[in-house]
Amino acid sequence: MSDGAVLDRHAPYETTLHRDETAIAGMWLFLASETLLFGGLFLVCLVYSQTRADGWAEGVRHTNLAIGAVNTLVLITSSAIYTMAVEAGRRGDNRRVMRFGLGAAVLGLAFLVLKGVEWGQEFSENLFPGPHFALHGPNARAAELFYSFYFLATFLHGMHMVVGIGLILWIGRKAHQGAFSAAWSTPVDVVGLYWSFVDLVWMLLFPLLYLIGRA
Repeated sequence: MSDGAVLDRHAPYETTLHRDETAIAGMWLFLASETLLFGGLFLVCLVYSQTRADGWAEGVRHTNLAIGAVNTLVLITSSAIYTMAVEAGRRGDNRRVMRFGLGAAVLGLAFLVLKGVEWGQEFSENLFPGPHFALHGPNARAAELFYSFYFLATFLHGMHMVVGIGLILWIGRKAHQGAFSAAWSTPVDVVGLYWSFVDLVWMLLFPLLYLIGRA
């Protein structure tokens, strides 16, 4: 099917090109709204990391830098692998789309497992904000505020990861059915935009939650 092929008169789009451009634009619009959500969170984190620097740094020093760093590498690798799925989709290579998509999804699951292990450690150390918060001293309130943002930000990111993994598995199923060709692989591109956004969010979260004030 050519990019400009005319669709059925009852279809909501005039041509396949119109349909595909609408899908891409819709994802960009969605990501713009998500940027407002995470952008506000990043801004608040940056403000508090400066105005309550000592307490924020104390909270940062209690995060698991090793798991955070490994998860960063895992997510970067996952995003790179999915990029190869996008390229395969544009060539109409469904087999490689399925293979690379599965690889990206497995690494995404590995990220979530590691984050679950990290959360388990933090819960066992009473680092969850509340009456039994483990850190004491003059910076305790600021450190507790840090962990409030930490758990909120990582939870929101984790939920976006779950959605992204689900979308990648859906792409893999479509590829298994031979749905993509050199003429049409728009869903692979759209999911790639979403997965890259999830990766970018973590690239910004990592220094905020693991590095600022650690030294």
